[in-house]
Amino acid sequence: MADEERLAAPSVDKAPAKKEKKKKGSNRIAKWFREMRSELKKVIWPTSGQILNNTGVVLAIMVVSALVIWGFDTLADKVVQVLISIGG
Repeated sequence: MADEERLAAPSVDKAPAKKEKKKKGSNRIAKWFREMRSELKKVIWPTSGQILNNTGVVLAIMVVSALVIWGFDTLADKVVQVLISIGG
């Protein structure tokens, strides 16, 4: 008889599980937001001084890169002009 009760118990629990599945969708979203919030609390955010410093470094590298590309472009243009004047 104990075996019969064990077999009968899961079939009784199946009906509430279906109702829980409907709730799981909203619970999953809420859980995701809770976990996201807890993870964002662990982030070490940069100070305003660090942000300004990093921004300055990025701008300086952009300017240097632009000057190097401009220099190579100008040099290539001069080489092409010389080759055209020699050949033409």
